[in-house]
Amino acid sequence: MRIDIEDPLYYGMKKLKIRGKDLKNLSDAIFHLIELEVLDLSPERESCLDYKLPGIPASIGKLVNLKVLMIDTNDLTTLPKEIALLQHLERVALSNNKLSKLPDEFGNLRHLRSIHLANNDLYEFPVQLLKLRDLEFLDLSDNHITVVPENIDNLKKLETLLLFINDLTKLPESVCKLIELRTLWVGNNRIRQLPRNFGKLIHLDWGHRYTSSALDGNPLVHPPIEICRQGIEAIDRYMTSYEKKSKRSPRK
Repeated sequence: MRIDIEDPLYYGMKKLKIRGKDLKNLSDAIFHLIELEVLDLSPERESCLDYKLPGIPASIGKLVNLKVLMIDTNDLTTLPKEIALLQHLERVALSNNKLSKLPDEFGNLRHLRSIHLANNDLYEFPVQLLKLRDLEFLDLSDNHITVVPENIDNLKKLETLLLFINDLTKLPESVCKLIELRTLWVGNNRIRQLPRNFGKLIHLDWGHRYTSSALDGNPLVHPPIEICRQGIEAIDRYMTSYEKKSKRSPRK
């Protein structure tokens, strides 16, 4: 096994990449390399997709110096609770697996800044993530999530939140408190109405660099999708105008 320290993405960090048949029959010797900082267990290229990890052993918890863990595009259905022992972990890639939940202990990974969980079997927003106060990037796209919890605003440092291709019918008003958000993709859900203060997310910039993953694919009526495509300022004007009209309307 060759430990690399010259990967341009992680230059100077001790990295190990496992691929091919070695993924199918993962050697326990890997988990004795406690100096590792980056571990890549993700298949790459179509020719390698015949060899995937069926599971992660509890001995993953021995890699106490790990900062980056990439285990996307495998056949994982669960994660061991020992993953919570990786207290220096900053980034974890878990997309393209078969995860339906995270271990309760996952919320103890307090230094995590980036989590990729796209294309799994999540039907509920993993509440463990709400304990990760340093989180800046969260990708939960292409799952089956129906509700974003009200206390999403615990993640005050969040800059990117990707929730497109889920089963959301609304966003909580508390999402408008995530004032550091630069990217929020909620396209291809079932959202009909945006939160009242959505226009206060002033760092969102899809009015200038619009992407179809932002809000397209929702049956939006308040505001209409034509307004949303004009950007956050147009949404704010619409919401402000709508609220003023509502206050002027006589009560029946």
